[in-house]
Amino acid sequence: MGHAGMSAAAVRYLRAEHLPVGVEPLPRPELRCVREDERAPVGQDEFRRVLGSFATGVTVVTAPAGGGEDRPAGFACQSFSSLSLDPPLVAFMVGRTSTTWPRLARAGVFCVNVLAAHQGELCRGFAVRGAEKFAGVAYDAAPVSGSPRLAGTLAWVDCTVHAVHTGGDHLIVVGRVDALGTADEDADPLLFHRGRFV
Repeated sequence: MGHAGMSAAAVRYLRAEHLPVGVEPLPRPELRCVREDERAPVGQDEFRRVLGSFATGVTVVTAPAGGGEDRPAGFACQSFSSLSLDPPLVAFMVGRTSTTWPRLARAGVFCVNVLAAHQGELCRGFAVRGAEKFAGVAYDAAPVSGSPRLAGTLAWVDCTVHAVHTGGDHLIVVGRVDALGTADEDADPLLFHRGRFV
C-alpha cells in the first residue's frame, strides 16, 4: 500500500470507520470520563510532579509534506518507546489537541529522530506550536517514508502508521518500522527529567 493509501487508512481509523489494512481489531475497554460531581483521583499538578521523576529520552517525530502542504511536519516528543520485535513496532503518544498530529495522520508515515545531548535548542524549536519548525534545520529524507531525518541525531526510525488507539487526552500511535539506523553511537542522549533537560 502506498503512502496515500496508508494516509487514508490512518484518517479512517481515527474516525473509527475501520482499522488500517493488516491491523487486527482488539477489544477496547469502555471509555469513561470523570463526571463533574466526581473528584479526579489524582491532581494534575501532583501527577506531573511525581511522573517527572522518570527520566525520558527526547525525540522529534517528523512527516513529509502532505497533499496541498508546502512544508514537512514535526513535533518534539518524549513519550516514545519500542513496542514489539516481531513484527518490529514502535509507539509514541501525542495530545489530542496537537495541531501537528493531523498532518502526520494524513501522511500515514513518520520518522522518529532520537536527539543527542547537544540538541536541546532543536527540541525547543519543535516544541513551539505554530512556529516555522524547520527553518535553518539540516535534514535529509528518510529512505522509505521520505520524512525529514534530522542531522546530528543519535538514531532514526522510519515508520508507517500501523494503528492508533485512544488513551485519555492522548492518542497512542503505533508505527511499523520500515528502516532504521544510528549516527554517533558514542554521543550522549538528550534526557528530560523534572521539567528540564539533563
